[in-house]
Amino acid sequence: MGMGRKARGYRVERDVLDEQRLEELAQRMDYSDIHPSLTKQLKESFRCTVPRLKRSVVGCLPVLYWLPRYSIWDYGMPDLISGISVGIMHLPQGMAYALLASLPPVFGLYTSLYPALVYFFFGTSRHISIGTFAVLSIMVGSVTERLAPDRNFLVMLNGTNLTEVNITARDSYRVQVAAATTVLGGLIQVVLGLVKFGFVGTYLSEPLVRAYTTAASAHAVVAVIAQLFGLSTTRFSGPLSLVYTLVEVCSKLPQTHLPTLVVSGVSMVFLIAAKEINSFISAKLPVPIPVELIMIVAATVISSYTHLNDNYTISVVGEIPSGLAAPRLPDASLFEEVMGDAFALAIVGYAISISLGKTFALKHGYKVDSNQELVALGLSNAVGGFFQCYAVCSSMSRSLIQESTGGKTQMAGMASAVIVLVTVLKLGPLFQELPKAVLAAIVFVNLKGMFKQYYDIITLWRSSKVDLVVWLVTWVSTLLFNLDMGLGASITFAVLTVIFRTQLPKYSVLGHVPGTELYLDMETHREVREVPGITIFHSSATVYFANADLYLEALKGKSGLDISKMIIYKRRQEAKQRRRDKRAERRARREAKRQKHALRAAEQKTGVFSVEEAAGQWKEPGGGDGDREESLGDGQRGWCGRENGTVFVMPTTPRTPDDQCSWEYLKGSKDPDCATLGAVSELQDGDTTTLGSSSEDTLSRELDKVSMGSLGKWTWDIHSIILDLSTANFIDTVAIKTMRNIFHDFGEIDVTVYMAGCQMSVVEQLELGGFFSESITKGRLFATVHDAVLHCLGHQGTSTPSYEYSLEMQCSTKL
Repeated sequence: MGMGRKARGYRVERDVLDEQRLEELAQRMDYSDIHPSLTKQLKESFRCTVPRLKRSVVGCLPVLYWLPRYSIWDYGMPDLISGISVGIMHLPQGMAYALLASLPPVFGLYTSLYPALVYFFFGTSRHISIGTFAVLSIMVGSVTERLAPDRNFLVMLNGTNLTEVNITARDSYRVQVAAATTVLGGLIQVVLGLVKFGFVGTYLSEPLVRAYTTAASAHAVVAVIAQLFGLSTTRFSGPLSLVYTLVEVCSKLPQTHLPTLVVSGVSMVFLIAAKEINSFISAKLPVPIPVELIMIVAATVISSYTHLNDNYTISVVGEIPSGLAAPRLPDASLFEEVMGDAFALAIVGYAISISLGKTFALKHGYKVDSNQELVALGLSNAVGGFFQCYAVCSSMSRSLIQESTGGKTQMAGMASAVIVLVTVLKLGPLFQELPKAVLAAIVFVNLKGMFKQYYDIITLWRSSKVDLVVWLVTWVSTLLFNLDMGLGASITFAVLTVIFRTQLPKYSVLGHVPGTELYLDMETHREVREVPGITIFHSSATVYFANADLYLEALKGKSGLDISKMIIYKRRQEAKQRRRDKRAERRARREAKRQKHALRAAEQKTGVFSVEEAAGQWKEPGGGDGDREESLGDGQRGWCGRENGTVFVMPTTPRTPDDQCSWEYLKGSKDPDCATLGAVSELQDGDTTTLGSSSEDTLSRELDKVSMGSLGKWTWDIHSIILDLSTANFIDTVAIKTMRNIFHDFGEIDVTVYMAGCQMSVVEQLELGGFFSESITKGRLFATVHDAVLHCLGHQGTSTPSYEYSLEMQCSTKL
């Protein structure tokens, strides 16, 4: 209880920032020396110390950081169990996904071995499983089928006119194409990682990646459907390749091989049922049941004893060489032909891996270095390509198994690589009788998770229509174009949506929340109050060349001041006023001459008299002074009696019997009242205005009406505009020019403009762009909107008492 009372009694002192204090802070702020000099930066960057060398080495080889701290007692058994589970999954998936890449199954096993070993040393994620993946396998298959189609390897049968495909030569060349593409893609990833280009993955948003993988799963289904039905089809490439392949498959359905279809159907039913049972009892099992491994072992045994290949002509895997193949240099002559495909593989593989890696890192509380991940994945591909591997990335299914079975580090990946190594060295030939239809069924069933991503359409419809459009465009473009062209079209469209959204941001006028230093949108928050005489303008996006004009137009609309029209009107009236002044000056000289002649004539007759008397005598010949004053009336006497040498009221016609006459006024530039009103007649473009009454009130009302003009108002209640630039992270030359015009144009109508919330980088760019000058000083910059409001109110002295009270209370209250 005592501690609670002390806590409630705790008071925080806070400085009150008045106008003088703010000006002192603004003068003391030195934005010119924000960063050290370039020479100092270069010296510091090339300086070599032992701690820096250690950090560099550990950064390049993250295994040196966690391996010395590895605890066998804490992590050894979980990593071993997880590695065995993942290694068992590598075997069927490696052989099955090799079919998608149009390669012999053994190369899928190689791909599951070497890249995992390389990633062990260079990767920063503890839970992802590197190896074959359906999407990348499809992308590699599109390259191998395009550069090595079956028609290029037709040979004549001995003594006949029949031809057949030389499968050995075809597969050998396809392996070279896949290896060259993989090495080039890996080198691209390494270079991007070294130049700190890891942020490229951020341009692949989650809706884009999920839509792309969903469309790629459709390509995978069409690719394996021929294997499920036992058909021999041509694999097309380029735009609409999916449509052409699907049409050919449908046209050849009458040629379905029934024994192959039976094997496919039985395998799919078994896999689906076993996976459902596995997911139902997974909570009670320490490790999931290796359904795929059981399936391929059982299918191999059945095929061997029943001789499915000989008796029913069911296609099988064929010869699987035991042992490891020697490393081989890729064919560099293929690099030019596969450049675009390699870049697409590099970007897609990295996007899938980094998204999974960050997901697991966030869940388990560690950090994944995006640039190092790019280097690690690139080295895995580049080194693997020398050993006839094809492109790899992290697999969602295997990574989930590695994490859910208790895997703690990449020692689990090392254990899974050992399982694959043993299979390649000793157990590979045992799978020679495995039907390819079983592998196709494994691929088809494992794509079930990607089929579920179609639910994203419903989710995005409820949450974000823009992301839904990105999802649909990505899906359609990837289906209609190929995987590489679809990726390029998808990224382009996603970037365009960002540009469109920055071009159409939300503009708002902020109001003050009483009792706080908060300023919120007045249209969406009812509790905010308008600051008297101040417009606080806010944009939800950075101001740059694409939306600078829109920013200016929105500022005009929100402030209610059509600055362009007002300046044009002002300059036009100033020109008219100068012409009137010249004509009024000439009339004044002529009138002075007439008065001089009249005075001389009067002196000769009765003596000296005033202009008013002469006007009265001309109005009522022979009348006395009292009669003349009564005839003019009290109002007109007040007008004529003003000591103002710029307004002359003269009668234009003698008084009529009904006591009516017409008057005219001439207006100069020294009358302060008239200058405030604008001193312009919109009824006539001349120097005189004929009024039907001599009353001063009537004359004032007519002058007010005339001075309003086409603007609707010449005076307004806004004396300051505050531009809230807290959302701006950069500003370009076009935006700087727009800001300078805003300051100058509003200054012409006596409205002062300020900036608030500018980041240091924005201030630097303003300096480099020559924004500041004698008329626009750094005194116009404020750290927060609240500081700018306090300065405006103190400088203008126009705030209302209630608002002053609320500001003083919040600034002087001790929190």
